[in-house]
Amino acid sequence: GQVFQLGTKYSEKLEATFQDEDGTSKPMIMGCYGIGVTRTVAAVIEQHHDEKGIVWPESVAPFHIHLLSLGTHMPEIVEACDNLAESLAEAGFEVLYDDRDERPGGKFKDADLMGIPWQVSIGKKSLEKGVCEITRRSSGERSEVSIEEAIPFLKDRSNFQ
Repeated sequence: GQVFQLGTKYSEKLEATFQDEDGTSKPMIMGCYGIGVTRTVAAVIEQHHDEKGIVWPESVAPFHIHLLSLGTHMPEIVEACDNLAESLAEAGFEVLYDDRDERPGGKFKDADLMGIPWQVSIGKKSLEKGVCEITRRSSGERSEVSIEEAIPFLKDRSNFQ
């Protein structure tokens, strides 16, 4: 943070005064105080990380959900992820949607590095079962949840809403 003692430089020019206990009018003694957003973010990251990367607290995370499409070459996976991304957004979640044409291992590694509180993934095997995999970044706890139940599952377990 920053603190600047301004004294009476500006209060005299602005005629900003107060009355002391004797009733005498005196100029206010001013100060300017601030904290930089970037410093705050750096402090949060310093306190909330592990060997894999950032672990954003839900209260300050840049997104709520990191949605991973694990099969961008398969139209049915793309459609399921697109639909889930839209439903999550309509339910009020901020979604980071990873639809890059990358290997699943790379996507999971990137997701851990970025540290969004919840990771939701859909791949070939999970789609065949009608489920998505939901992982809490802070604990690594994983759950297979039907795609239709993903939103209620996340609402029950997150502090976003």
